[in-house]
Amino acid sequence: MTTRRAFLGAAAGALVLAGSGLGPALARGMPREVRIGYQKEGILAVVKQRGVLEARLAKLGVGKVRWVAFPFGPPMLEALGAGSIDIASVGDTPPIFAQSAGAPIVYIACVPATQNAILVRADSPLRSVADLRGRTVAVARGSSSHNFAMQALAKAGLGFADITPTWLGPADALAALTRREVDAWTVWDPYVAVAELQHGARAIATTSADHPGNSFYLANRGFAERHGRLLTAILEELRTTYRWADRNRRRVATAIAEITGVDRAAQERTIGRLRIALKPMDAAVVAEQQEIADAFHALKLIPHPIQVRDAVWSKPRGARAR
Repeated sequence: MTTRRAFLGAAAGALVLAGSGLGPALARGMPREVRIGYQKEGILAVVKQRGVLEARLAKLGVGKVRWVAFPFGPPMLEALGAGSIDIASVGDTPPIFAQSAGAPIVYIACVPATQNAILVRADSPLRSVADLRGRTVAVARGSSSHNFAMQALAKAGLGFADITPTWLGPADALAALTRREVDAWTVWDPYVAVAELQHGARAIATTSADHPGNSFYLANRGFAERHGRLLTAILEELRTTYRWADRNRRRVATAIAEITGVDRAAQERTIGRLRIALKPMDAAVVAEQQEIADAFHALKLIPHPIQVRDAVWSKPRGARAR
């Protein structure tokens, strides 16, 4: 009798799950939802708009994809480390600070970075990075522009001790530059393009000319360990969209302009100079990221050395997306 009751109870539970739409996800070990952190100005915003991940993951039994917007990378990685989101897309610097702090994150893919630039006003007497000695420079702490500023200064024989950094997010930094409260601003596209086109800002250094870099897709370590097949499917779908975006840049620029409300001309400039591709975390990419981590430790920006390779996800054997 007990066995029969247990069987009937299990069957009833299965019917409830089936009716709720959660049955397939639980049966296949899939999460009920996947939570993705993104910045509205990126290619990932186009992935969201097109709905391709929802369609792909629904076939695997995932009930929902939840998109969580962030203004820039550091707060996104705080959420990723805390387990509030499962996947994130950020520049090269936030993962280093996060790994140094012990956050449970792993790199899952690499993309070429959007252009960063050090901007000055059109009428500024500053003509090169060397001219920044003793000047006030706005930068978002822990962002990709933080690293770019460090590299550009080093190339000019300077360091952060030679300038007065003002730690500001993009919106506040633009206002500070136009109000002449800072002498220069280090930031990424599309803010670079907006400042150039709408405010006449002038770049004295850019990543495309001086320091091409990487951005990354990361996952919460626990999520990656539990859902290798799911991550494989997500990366496959992202790679397909990146290939489409590379062939359809004007459509991408239009889509992002609609999503963000940022001027289409600025988005076209941003997308026009962006290298669009999704790449694996190979040895060369890991080595480049390790150089940044070592430099940050040498400058005492992180308290102890880290090994980037320890935070690189390995696709599980036999993990096949269907």
